[in-house]
Amino acid sequence: MKYRKLAHTDIELSLIGLGTMTWGEQNTEAQAHEQLNYALSQGVNFIDTAEMYPVPPRAETYGITEQYIGSWLRDSKKRNDVYLASKVVGPSRNPARPSYIRNGTAQLDQANLRQALEDSLRRLNTDYLDLYQLHWPDRTTMMFGALTYPWVNDEQTVSILETLETLDAFVREGKVRYVGVSNETPWGVSQFLKLSEQHNLTRIVSIQNPYNLLNRSYEQGLSEFSHHENVDLLAYSPLGMGMLTGKYLNGARPAEARLTKYERFTRYTTVLCEAATEAYVALARKHNLSPTTLALAYVNRQPFLGSNIIGATNLKQLEENIRSIEVELSDEIIDELNTIFRQYQNPAA
Repeated sequence: MKYRKLAHTDIELSLIGLGTMTWGEQNTEAQAHEQLNYALSQGVNFIDTAEMYPVPPRAETYGITEQYIGSWLRDSKKRNDVYLASKVVGPSRNPARPSYIRNGTAQLDQANLRQALEDSLRRLNTDYLDLYQLHWPDRTTMMFGALTYPWVNDEQTVSILETLETLDAFVREGKVRYVGVSNETPWGVSQFLKLSEQHNLTRIVSIQNPYNLLNRSYEQGLSEFSHHENVDLLAYSPLGMGMLTGKYLNGARPAEARLTKYERFTRYTTVLCEAATEAYVALARKHNLSPTTLALAYVNRQPFLGSNIIGATNLKQLEENIRSIEVELSDEIIDELNTIFRQYQNPAA
């Protein structure tokens, strides 16, 4: 395994992190524990979860993923061997998907943040988190595939300062070591950094956003914060919901695969995404690489990366994902990847 020091922390994260959002939906508790044991045996030390998991979220399964991790931590006694991250939900502003979490009042205010943290710690069987992240902003903004800024006026939102002050209290209390954001924009990141400096509050150390060959939008704004402010990317969806493996090409829908089971995930299944994926898969095969390895190796090489959060529903997938750290892409392959990118720029941004 390879490791990278997360800036502004004393943490050295494994380059491959273990994502957990399928546990409790597509994976059983036993399978979750099996994945954890295998990942640790390969040097993975970063586990990422969220109070909302598993995904797709349902009231009936809310918090189960954290419970599975908690039972493993209890039985394995390996809490000190891992860096554990979780996330707190922001408000649901989509009338078609009303929030069931904390009776529909989930916002990033002091009361909700404290209740969410205490509940996550209880489910995880731990008294602290190494990283606590805001799953998405309290305000309405560009996230989850939105292509344009929504321009919502007079929206009632919790101020970033109130959120940051509460997170700072968690750090001072020893319940959280470091804090980060997720599904955030350049403006949001700039506000968190400015307010933490102005008010002497804890500083965000990470940005967990999507990053893959079908969505390189991180490079166009947020990567500059990584460079100059040392706020690292924790990349999620590095395989574009599995699209970049090539298994969905030509309309294929393998049994039990994520995009087969859940019709709500359409971000990576557009005509342009399929055309771009076809080109990336052909490039991988030209160079005797699996499409999965090519896609992950591209993410792994980025200088702004803190950890590449992979997800798997079986050990075979997990093994291949972890082995991607062994591959260094040549300049020739990078040039060819960029040629494809220029033709299909961020079809899943």
